[in-house]
Amino acid sequence: MRQKVNYIHENPVKRGYVELPEHWRYSSARNYAGQGGLLDVCVEW
Repeated sequence: MRQKVNYIHENPVKRGYVELPEHWRYSSARNYAGQGGLLDVCVEW
């Protein structure tokens, strides 16, 4: 599961949209980095 989440978080970086996954506004990577996201995400599983 962690591998899939990391893959999804890296997509905007690979496309060159942002430098870090948590910089992508719509990404749950923000929640995993301890920042506020647009939606509440459960990061402990």
